[in-house]
Amino acid sequence: MKISDFQTKDVINIVDGRKLGQISDLELDLRQGRIDSIVVPSYSRFFGMFGNGTDVIIPWRNIVKIGTDVVLVRIDDAKVYRTEEDDVGVR
Repeated sequence: MKISDFQTKDVINIVDGRKLGQISDLELDLRQGRIDSIVVPSYSRFFGMFGNGTDVIIPWRNIVKIGTDVVLVRIDDAKVYRTEEDDVGVR
């Protein structure tokens, strides 16, 4: 599967049924050679350029199912945010 395949899928939280958006990026663990988490921009962002700069960071272990059209995730917290100022290093 390619990242471009991920980016066309809607991310849905199965806890509350809410659509979180679409995947914009992946965080990789290069030492282990695996995906650590997926990044979904908040709804207030417009093409990643405008908005408050918050992302929903979803750990890979929280992905329940990757389907044809959607990625089902389980997020029990209200939201897991990280601002651009918190970013350290390269995603």
